[in-house]
Amino acid sequence: MLEISKQYNPKEVEDKWYKFWEDNNLFKAAANLDKKSFCIVIPPPNVTGILHMGHALNNTYQDILIRFARMNNFQALWMPGTDHAGIATQNVVERQLAKEGLTRQDLGREKFLERVWAWRQQYGSTIINQLKKLGASCDWQRTRFTMDEAYSQAVAEVFISLWDKGLIYQGDKVINWCPRCQTALSDEEAPHQELESHLYYLKYPFKDNASEFVTVATTRPETMLGDSAVAINPKDRRYKKFIGKTLILPLIGREIKIIADNIVDMKFGTGAVKVTPAHDPNDYALGKIHNLEFINIMNPNGILNNKAGRYQGLDRFKARQLILEDLKNLGLLEKIEPHKLSVGHCYRCHTIIEPYLSRQWFVKMKPLAKPAIDAVKKAKIKFYPSRWEKVYLNWMENIQDWCISRQIWWGHRLPVYYCNTCLQQADELTVNSEQLIVNKNGIIVSKTKPEKCPTCSSTDIYQDSDVLDTWFSSWLWPFATFGWPAKDEKIIKDLKYFYPTSALVTAPEIIFFWVARMIMAGFEFMKDIPFSDVYIHGTVRDIQGKKMSKSLGNIIDPLDVISEYGADALRFSLVSITSTGQDVFLSKEKFEMGRNFANKIWNASRFILMNVSEQALVNIEASKLNIQERWILSRLNNCTARVSKQLKAYEFSESAKQLYEFFWHEFCDWFIEIAKEDIASGRQMTKAVLVLCLKEFLKLIHPLMPFISEEIWSRLPNVTSSIMIEPYPVSNAKLIDKKIDREMEFFISLISRVRNLRVEASIEPQKPINCLVSVDSKKDLEFLESLSAKFKQLTKSETTTFAIKIRRPTKAIASAESGFTIYLKLEGTTDIANQLSKLEKQIDLLEQSIKNTSDRLENKEFLKNAPEEIVNQQEEKLETDKNTLEKIKQIYNALRD
Repeated sequence: MLEISKQYNPKEVEDKWYKFWEDNNLFKAAANLDKKSFCIVIPPPNVTGILHMGHALNNTYQDILIRFARMNNFQALWMPGTDHAGIATQNVVERQLAKEGLTRQDLGREKFLERVWAWRQQYGSTIINQLKKLGASCDWQRTRFTMDEAYSQAVAEVFISLWDKGLIYQGDKVINWCPRCQTALSDEEAPHQELESHLYYLKYPFKDNASEFVTVATTRPETMLGDSAVAINPKDRRYKKFIGKTLILPLIGREIKIIADNIVDMKFGTGAVKVTPAHDPNDYALGKIHNLEFINIMNPNGILNNKAGRYQGLDRFKARQLILEDLKNLGLLEKIEPHKLSVGHCYRCHTIIEPYLSRQWFVKMKPLAKPAIDAVKKAKIKFYPSRWEKVYLNWMENIQDWCISRQIWWGHRLPVYYCNTCLQQADELTVNSEQLIVNKNGIIVSKTKPEKCPTCSSTDIYQDSDVLDTWFSSWLWPFATFGWPAKDEKIIKDLKYFYPTSALVTAPEIIFFWVARMIMAGFEFMKDIPFSDVYIHGTVRDIQGKKMSKSLGNIIDPLDVISEYGADALRFSLVSITSTGQDVFLSKEKFEMGRNFANKIWNASRFILMNVSEQALVNIEASKLNIQERWILSRLNNCTARVSKQLKAYEFSESAKQLYEFFWHEFCDWFIEIAKEDIASGRQMTKAVLVLCLKEFLKLIHPLMPFISEEIWSRLPNVTSSIMIEPYPVSNAKLIDKKIDREMEFFISLISRVRNLRVEASIEPQKPINCLVSVDSKKDLEFLESLSAKFKQLTKSETTTFAIKIRRPTKAIASAESGFTIYLKLEGTTDIANQLSKLEKQIDLLEQSIKNTSDRLENKEFLKNAPEEIVNQQEEKLETDKNTLEKIKQIYNALRD
């Protein structure tokens, strides 16, 4: 056995062992028919990303599962990789260019993409290296990137397959548009935030009587420039007589009709609403139904265009202010009211999105959703916690078509080409009443640019400039990472062996972005589920419950925590304080718990190794074990059974708490303390039990704390291999002894009560005491007598008496629990006169405190004005003071006997 230093230093351990694991290919996994597979695909972090606490939590969970499976003899593969993150990466590189006084348009598409690839080459592996610091045991030789050539082939294959099936189409629809990024966004990419806004009441005059008006209420007055109608509900008696009448659109002068539709909410505003089909999804639907004109008043950058009259060239929000001023001057602004508004924001740059009529590419989702819905309903795929199943199904059963085109340059370019000759012959692409393109003449979908048009043989061909939504590549992740659709023998073998994967660990915010779409893609392209289990963990928040963000300045950098406390401390702390599926509330101090536990493991291991000789270790024989040795082996096997069960059920926090309770309290606080005299006397069976417990515990804790467990493991006797590839402990039910567990629980409770009495009576820790223990049964008496020497050792008793139903002695304090009463004699152990004087002062102070607090809690003004938190604190203080007073009076009365 190697010498072990006094203090644990993670910096001396972690890099050393990670290099050892990598150098020995211990993370590598290949198809092996002699083993069952266990596979997790990493939620690919953005190539722009740096490790944050959300990553740390997510990847710690995954690493626990992978290491647990590996030790349980599964062929465990954790597939790593990164996502090209279209908008995010483009924004990063554009910010770099801005510092040089350049835009991407200055460079042109080809040169700009060269800059992005160069940026990726320099910074793209940052988060991979940071994940290694965390201890992630991915098979790094398999690392994938969503823009790799092979992966790009998979994306093109999927697009073409869906196009051939009629599931991809191009159409003019109102979509979420980001004027900053100048691209379309899906609903999931435009999360809503509630804003304090206004409701503006605008007067629209009648054509035949300019002195009469219909007043409409709107939150976006600038869009009035694109109005095609005013709508009312046909059931609304206030406006029935106006249906079909003509209004004059203020500022523009366009004639617009009053139409009737049941979609109009009679209770909103005035009950009359402006209809802007090109700038609102509901108005778009009205425009289709009533054959209205679609007037787009805005350029892609949010600047008003030539359809906006004299407001052309203004930013949308500046135009709003000028329009309101002009309406006010014309007497057409009736009033402005405060109004809370839920507004979509770009998920990348946080700009307020603009509902915008635009020609985009879409996937029809309802046909793809059906098998994915059935898989969850039939429990082929299970969510943990199960409440997320309802969220998933609700979204899937109301799924909308997916806008997959993005007007940026970085990403998978659409494999779509246009023949100019065919397009000119067709004059304009034919559109139906749904504003969807149905005539495919002139559109060629192909993985490579065709040499000539298959219809007219023209060579005047150009590629669509749009790229695909980042998630269009990510939804293929569980199988495209293996090389699909290539027919290489190794790829086919890997897919057959590792697909479907075993579990997915992810956050709730990407259930719709990613999880649901992967399930649909799995059924569509692999004819099977992509994974069987989905574990949804909570969000990492600060101690006040706010989501961590740079703008709030409340971020805790996991790399700082690793540097200060070590990766194991970070991992164990995160897992311990995060209940299953719940959000976690973090402060820097919470990582001290993990650090303290690592130190406890180190110190206990050091004590054992210093007291055990490798040559002297004996085989454990059940017949030669004493009570406390049988008890700790029972607790060890109980812990093993529970932890295995908990990890299989994704109960990470519960498993961490179980391991903590066993090692810190049962093993260190009690067994090692009880065993110290046996160790000193050279009892070999005790030493063998100590080593066995330590070995098994290190294997149990390894998935959670891989570095310290490997370091200590390497110093144990008869160890020849890495702990990573050791078999995970299996509980031996024969060694679980519930009778001994109850007896030792009884014994430990007794010791704890004696120690508490010593503190309450202010008796010095090393001063011998005289104890009497009264029990209810002969069985308990015999058990205590068998451990009388241990009782004396642990309580530092000079004399101890065990008996059935002892009468209370004089000058003694007592503590009772079901089955026993302890009497601690005070005479001879403390200065009674001095103690009485101290206790009298404490009693006076407590009684005064209780009176003050009671008076405060009976004061109606205090209860009315004080915050609930303060009232609760006062109630708790009153209860604590009363309990303390009762204990002090008991000691006081005992001393006066």
